[in-house]
Amino acid sequence: MERSLKKTKSNNNNSIKSNTMKDDEMFHVIHKVPSGDTPYVKAKHAQLIEKNPEMAIVWFWKAINTGDRVDSALKDMAVVMKQLDRSEEAIEAIKSFRPRCSKNSQDSLDNVLIDLYKKCGRMEEQVELLKRKLRQIYQGEAFNGKPTKTARSHGKKFQVTVQQEISRLLGNLGWAYMQQAKYLSAEAVYRKAKMVEPDANKSCNLAMCLIKQGRFDEGRSVLDEVLESRVLGADDCRTRQRADELLSELEASLPRRRDAEMEDVLGNILDDDDFVLGLEQMTSTSFKSKRLPIFEQISSFRNQLVC
Repeated sequence: MERSLKKTKSNNNNSIKSNTMKDDEMFHVIHKVPSGDTPYVKAKHAQLIEKNPEMAIVWFWKAINTGDRVDSALKDMAVVMKQLDRSEEAIEAIKSFRPRCSKNSQDSLDNVLIDLYKKCGRMEEQVELLKRKLRQIYQGEAFNGKPTKTARSHGKKFQVTVQQEISRLLGNLGWAYMQQAKYLSAEAVYRKAKMVEPDANKSCNLAMCLIKQGRFDEGRSVLDEVLESRVLGADDCRTRQRADELLSELEASLPRRRDAEMEDVLGNILDDDDFVLGLEQMTSTSFKSKRLPIFEQISSFRNQLVC
């Protein structure tokens, strides 16, 4: 009887331990927090459970300095720093400590740097990094000769094709050129991106480049691809709204362009001595009563210039 009670008690204890372990595992799965008691684990707990980013950064630093999952610690710390508007500090941290990271982590660190450069407005550095990554793809270095690679976003893994990666990098490069007002360069990049993987967002960006260059007919033609749903993603509400806004901007620019052209023509005419002399003869005393208002204005404008 006593032996049976001990066995029952032991089974109950094992059951409690088993349930506790399962609850602990479920907690880590649900909250996407690694198990253990290392600096990196404590950093993730502070970041995701306690919602204390400042404390998370402290633990991420400890993880990096002690060699605890340095690849993940450096990348995650940079992301948290960006959220706290400490992007410049994050850039310097990546540049300083990326030599400690594995070769496989360098690509993901580059992607974090691209976002940080964008956040800080460091366009030249962003452009150089994007061009370097594109060169690596064209030289067969980025994907190790494979058609796809594994990427991670928000804790989830997924496959990225070479075509998708080139399209993403070209899109970022075009945006960076636009921020530098290098619209011709941005146009060339967006046209290439559309050839690789056409979509409505790239069409809108290309149209904006053309509008900024005053090439309104070409810009309208590109926007028609979106408004007539002839390109992938054209059914997205926000994309269509943006296309409508760009079309309104284009149409609003047309009258101003014509007015500017007319002002240039009038300025050239006023600089023509023979024309001005003819106007003086037409506006002599014998014709004063027959002068048109426009000649009064032009004559007055010329006299001001002469004075």
